[in-house]
Amino acid sequence: MSTQIQTGLLAYGMSGKVFHAPFLTTHPGFGFRAVVERSRKQAQQTYPAVISYDSVVELLADPAIELVVVNTPNDTHADLARRALRAGKHVLLEKPVATSVAEFEELWSLARTTGKQLLAYQNRRWDSDFQAVRQVVASGQLGRLIEVSFRFDRFKPALNVKTFKETAVPGSGLLYDLGPHLLDQVLSLFGRPVRSRKTTGCYRPGSRVDDYFTYHLHYTGGLNVFVTSGLLIAGPGPAFVLHGTEGSFIKNRGDVQEAQLLQGVSPLAPEYGRENSAGAGTLTRATADAQTTTTYPTPTGNYSGLFEAVYQTIRHGVPYPVREEELRWQNELLARQAD
Repeated sequence: MSTQIQTGLLAYGMSGKVFHAPFLTTHPGFGFRAVVERSRKQAQQTYPAVISYDSVVELLADPAIELVVVNTPNDTHADLARRALRAGKHVLLEKPVATSVAEFEELWSLARTTGKQLLAYQNRRWDSDFQAVRQVVASGQLGRLIEVSFRFDRFKPALNVKTFKETAVPGSGLLYDLGPHLLDQVLSLFGRPVRSRKTTGCYRPGSRVDDYFTYHLHYTGGLNVFVTSGLLIAGPGPAFVLHGTEGSFIKNRGDVQEAQLLQGVSPLAPEYGRENSAGAGTLTRATADAQTTTTYPTPTGNYSGLFEAVYQTIRHGVPYPVREEELRWQNELLARQAD
């Protein structure tokens, strides 16, 4: 068997073109073997050697494919992940990994039964801005954390031209679009909250799905974490605000990877993942006598780290950093009733 993990994509829309194919072709541990393209055949224009299948059935029947990337509309994730696991493939599953706790439990039970890896594509753990937050938290420079706020705001009053994103089906709406990103970041840092409150709203004219949500997560020791996102936020503030007993950290959303990938920048380019220094966070250290505020350098973002983790898990059995229990907690929070 080749050392490379031969991989198939189930779609070649923006997700396939931007978030997967560039890494499957630049990481030496992967081979981008095939893609499903039901109508327009575009993948071979950029990747001449790739096989373009007309259906999921054909791709899953390819014996050379070890790993299947499920990057289709949200409400199809669970069904296609089941089919891929039953076909004897490892699965890299985009968010949301499930639209209910029961669906989540079924999928991970099936993965254990088949002996295949079911891995969540939570790429924003490798964002540059979040990496800065992670470093500051780990450093302990803020003392005991009291209040943390993570936001992901946009101003998009018009309904999405992709109608499946505006249809009221399981997994639709902003909550299941950006909620998995924000909740995954919080849960990876702080673990499972002891209790939570959730609010959702629908404000855009003609919208049939939620376009606003906020969580208040309570943790042992008094930490309060707020997770918020809205599509009608014309003047977004900082994306990350952390306050502790010895200081504060404030950081705007600044990761450039998505924009670079859309422009065709290779993940191997020297400038890839490097934020503009003007967007660096500010770290304020406080004592009873004085305060000092300094610019905090932002690490380089690198989604290749996710693919390296996938490779190490499949080939060498290294535990995947996005843990099953964290995904279970995420789905519990996503599925809970709004207050």
